[in-house]
Amino acid sequence: MPAKLMIDLQFASPSLESTVEKNASSALIKKWVKSTGAKSGLITLRFVNTAEGKKLNQSFRKKNYATNVLTFPYEHSKGDLTADIIFCLPVIQKEAKEQGKTLKAHLAHLVIHGSLHAQGYDHENDRDAKKMEALEIKLLKTLGFTNPYLNT
Repeated sequence: MPAKLMIDLQFASPSLESTVEKNASSALIKKWVKSTGAKSGLITLRFVNTAEGKKLNQSFRKKNYATNVLTFPYEHSKGDLTADIIFCLPVIQKEAKEQGKTLKAHLAHLVIHGSLHAQGYDHENDRDAKKMEALEIKLLKTLGFTNPYLNT
């Protein structure tokens, strides 16, 4: 039996789930994750409020604020991927508004961004950042979204 990619969506509250669902269905979010090339394993996407986002960022990155996306890759071997990706919806909503983007477009970008981090991509130096951004732009274009870096 071929390996399968399982994608689990979690929401810290019914209101977060409602807001996300109004902008992107679960099926669409899963399509975005799959577009990044992950083939098998388990990726959990959790949408949180500011308090939980801040707590996680403080605990794991020693930064005392909520950030848009946190990726926790646990395994990436033999094609299997295990990762948690945390999205702080209030931060994402604020950024989308400030950048003149729809929430759907910004969510698509950050889901792809987090999924690429789970697969080992990073932007710690200019070369890696350019490589990751180019891949994000390419994937988003195939999904019908414009370059997310033009407005930022």
